[in-house]
Amino acid sequence: MAELIRIYEENPNPKAVKRVVDILRGGGLVIYPTDTVYGLGCDITQSKALDRLARIKGVKLEKANWSFICEDLSNLSDYVRQIDTATFKILKRALPGPYTFILPGGKDLPRDFKKKKTVGIRVPDHAIAHALVRELGHPIVSTSIRDDDDIIEYTTDPELIYEKWGNLVDAVVHGGYGGNVASTVIDLSGTAPEVVREGKGSLDIL
Repeated sequence: MAELIRIYEENPNPKAVKRVVDILRGGGLVIYPTDTVYGLGCDITQSKALDRLARIKGVKLEKANWSFICEDLSNLSDYVRQIDTATFKILKRALPGPYTFILPGGKDLPRDFKKKKTVGIRVPDHAIAHALVRELGHPIVSTSIRDDDDIIEYTTDPELIYEKWGNLVDAVVHGGYGGNVASTVIDLSGTAPEVVREGKGSLDIL
């Protein structure tokens, strides 16, 4: 059964953050809060964890469209091709915030993502997600956890998440109630921005 680790968003406890990151570095899967819905993720460098994530979500790893949760935009060039000034201005306006941006994949992507033409970049405005990525030192590959109930599309209560997912993952971070509106997804890999999914983030940034 997974560990249930309580972390408060107002002041994330460094020991608790380190415990979660140790689990990620050891190839574990972790459910954690973001500025939108709770996410399910793993260390971007852990191939076995990525395989597990793909199995849980019922997709092939090479076909999975997951987000890279980043601390900020400083290491963007590690994962995406050079972007123009207009694109960078949109990213600066929107992030950190409830957006996922699809950008052209770079040549230095980790080996499990080498064939990806595009990648989803996310910088959540949430202290716990931020603390985890900063301590880890590189992105968490992440996907939303969805509820089977069509009425409640996303699960928001961390204790219920723990009951449902506790046997599938290695840790659930209890960071309080999550949201139930997903991030706004905007494709910036083409000639003009394209809104793929309208979610929590306003489109005024375009």
